Amino acid sequence: MKKKTAVVIAHFVTLFSPGTFVAEATTRPIASWDIEEAKRIARGIKERHAATPYGFQFTTRSREERDLDSRVTATSPLYYLGGTIETLDDVKARATEKERILVSNMEGNGWDRIITNTNSWKWTQPLHPTDVVLEWP
Repeated sequence: MKKKTAVVIAHFVTLFSPGTFVAEATTRPIASWDIEEAKRIARGIKERHAATPYGFQFTTRSREERDLDSRVTATSPLYYLGGTIETLDDVKARATEKERILVSNMEGNGWDRIITNTNSWKWTQPLHPTDVVLEWP
């Protein structure tokens, strides 16, 4: 009979801030998937060029006794810290020549909705059906 090994579980929150080409990411341990605690942590994050988080995501990592390293075993939706949601039709209705690339990207990638966050540097990306937009002052 095979002996059952203990599973070690740890929770983390990864906070995403606007970056030059891709998002800056800071990961911190957290006791549980606590949205209010993640918001508290977000208030203390400053990345390069004073960028602050636009959102966060929880992960749970597990490792059995015989494993060399842990692996992600659960991932939450992406939680946005406020932001403006727009549909493709919204963007087309107000689009200027400067935004034709955004319209093209939305059409070409099949993005129905985007979110623009301005609580730090302006950051626009697709809003997926599982994403959650939180109230953020």
